[in-house]
Amino acid sequence: MTALAVPKLGTLTPWKRRGIFLAIGLVLVVVAPAMLSGFRLALLGKYLCFAIIAIGIDLAWGYGGMLTIGHGLFFGMGGYCMGMLLKLQEAGPGKLPDFMVWSGVEKLPALWKPFGSPVFALSAAILVPMAVAAALGALIFRRRVRGAYLAILSQALAAAFAILLIGQQGVTGGTNGLTNVTTFMGYDLNDPVNQRSVYLLIAVCLGIMYLLARQIVESRYGRVLMAVRDREDRVRFLGYNPTTVKVIAFAISAGMAGLAGALFVPVVGIISPALVGIVPSIEMVIWVALGGRGTLVGAVLGALVVNYAKTTLSEAYPAGWLYLQGLLFVVVMAFAPKGVAGIAKVLKERFGGRKVPPQPVSHQPAEAAEPAT
Repeated sequence: MTALAVPKLGTLTPWKRRGIFLAIGLVLVVVAPAMLSGFRLALLGKYLCFAIIAIGIDLAWGYGGMLTIGHGLFFGMGGYCMGMLLKLQEAGPGKLPDFMVWSGVEKLPALWKPFGSPVFALSAAILVPMAVAAALGALIFRRRVRGAYLAILSQALAAAFAILLIGQQGVTGGTNGLTNVTTFMGYDLNDPVNQRSVYLLIAVCLGIMYLLARQIVESRYGRVLMAVRDREDRVRFLGYNPTTVKVIAFAISAGMAGLAGALFVPVVGIISPALVGIVPSIEMVIWVALGGRGTLVGAVLGALVVNYAKTTLSEAYPAGWLYLQGLLFVVVMAFAPKGVAGIAKVLKERFGGRKVPPQPVSHQPAEAAEPAT
């Protein structure tokens, strides 16, 4: 079987990668909690949740070529699974969550009963999005749906999920969603110590997801995934099943989004349809596009930079921050089409890279082949 030719994943040695990874981890785990206030630390924790989503989208889109504008669906599934658990814990045994009391619900819906178990709820936050993504992927990719059609279809699913949540006031909280989450596994989220613990949990999960994604893209499966992205028909001719390859990446990506949604709820204290619809799904893809598609580090940087700029600009210019954010998108896409990670690569090649001297071209004629005897 012919070997698959794929681009190199990077020029850094494994030791340099580990050093950079440990340095960034030290900043997030040690420096940030010590330097930032509780409010700013919670914002950073929210950004790290978004970075987990960006890693998953980059795995599916950057390395697999699957442009999905519907990851809000999987993010919302994970968030609502965690929100249901925390609202039941907050209400106490045998009692209904506050929004159900206000809505006139007299008995706990059957859908909610299994989410009283932390093991079930935490498992469902990851496995349910993966199962839904696997089922959708098997149907979509088998029919070779891709490109704009895949993006529109995934976007429609996210919109349908948001509409479903809004229409079930007594079960999902309707437009408001699940709000006023003040405890996490029995611990008071207003306590600064518990807030830092939740933040550290998110930072560790981000590191694990990054290492997992890095291991995937550098494995043989990752090489096949990139080959499917570039030459799907050729990969099929070589004996691989592109549908299976895509479904696996799509399901892993959805699982990461579900995990991010589950971690998002204790940090922000809310999960609502406004966070899982079309607009948030588009923003998730923008993070990866601006950070650098096909580079895991770029996806993380994109999520952090865009959301930090969104917060900073909205604080400094409440009336016109949307225009400034749009200008930021235009500038990056116009002058750095490969994203933030592409800027670093260009600067390295221009100022720090070693140029390979051109090889002399021989003009001597090739030796004649000896006649066969």
